[in-house]
Amino acid sequence: MDASHSSGLDVGGLGRASEDIPAVTLEQITRRFDKVEALARVNLRIRQGEFFSLLGPSGCGKTTLLRVIAGLDWPDEGRLLIHGQDAHSIPAHRRPVNTVFQSYALFPHLTVWENVAFGLRMKKVPVEELEPRVRHGMEIVEIAALAQRKPSQLSGGQRQRVALARAIVNEPKVLLLDEPLGALDLKLRRQLQVELRQLQQRLGITFVYVTHDQEEAMVMSDRIAVMNNGRVEQLGACHEIYEQPRTRFVAQFLGSCNLLDAVVKQRDAQSVWVDTSVGRLRVDLKSQSTGTASLDRFTLAVRPEKICFGPRNGHLRENEVHATVENWVYGGAETQYSLRVGEAPLRTRALNLQPGSQQGVSVGQPVSVVLPPAGLIVLED
Repeated sequence: MDASHSSGLDVGGLGRASEDIPAVTLEQITRRFDKVEALARVNLRIRQGEFFSLLGPSGCGKTTLLRVIAGLDWPDEGRLLIHGQDAHSIPAHRRPVNTVFQSYALFPHLTVWENVAFGLRMKKVPVEELEPRVRHGMEIVEIAALAQRKPSQLSGGQRQRVALARAIVNEPKVLLLDEPLGALDLKLRRQLQVELRQLQQRLGITFVYVTHDQEEAMVMSDRIAVMNNGRVEQLGACHEIYEQPRTRFVAQFLGSCNLLDAVVKQRDAQSVWVDTSVGRLRVDLKSQSTGTASLDRFTLAVRPEKICFGPRNGHLRENEVHATVENWVYGGAETQYSLRVGEAPLRTRALNLQPGSQQGVSVGQPVSVVLPPAGLIVLED
């Protein structure tokens, strides 16, 4: 259904007259709790109409940052702008944002309709405007048929939709979501990830989404800010952060990877040859986004899926090493392998293209694997 339906809920067009102004601007935002610096000089520009995720482990500062945007917490230093307007003096209830929490925070004694209408009633929206906005908001998230039920009569996914409807009928310029799918089972969570992304695209509202689930962030986001110890460790599009992580933390938190200490032995304009615990490797410099490759020592990361099996023979090709299979775990679509190259562990995984194939390898079997030069990532730390 078109988000600009004539019922009055015109959330799809919010902010379109000034698209060059960021939806949210954070400048040097710092928040301390006693001696703990929960946020340390955070700078972000969140674009209008994008699905933006704050990703990181528990305690990294992502929820604190969301609360600062919502006006539920105040920074000790820094400046916050929402659609170009300084939000310092704007209390939470007057900010053009709404928040959806993991607990949904529905009123158990009210019906779905009354829950969705609650915010509008508090704003004293006239009945002739309130009713079509509530009806249309419920239609957008497909809960119109549940209007007279109480929250206790709803599934987890239905309660999540009610919380979303209650937020979007207020026509926020920014919708803040604090792990709203965290309490759901895996199958429903994956279904609602897709639905939530489609809803955001249909409405055109800026979504700022907090999660510790890297797969969830990758599925839904236009851009991701990976947070660690109150700082933004890396910011970028999903594929950029995954394919070109800048630090050990990002490489290991966003997916799995192998880390190799590298000592430079030779270099030219296009490549650098390094000694590692698995042998000598060539690193393709064209695929690097960091200047660290100019150093004499650095750390390499390589994603397990980039490592390819090859035939074991006496002649080693470029970046090919001999290994022994220590273990493998069947995961349905793919199989994960634990290898040993001399004394060094190495993890790889491969798609199961044929039933029961598992690449034809077994525990204890000698194999060869190739670490492609373009698949080796030079890290900054």
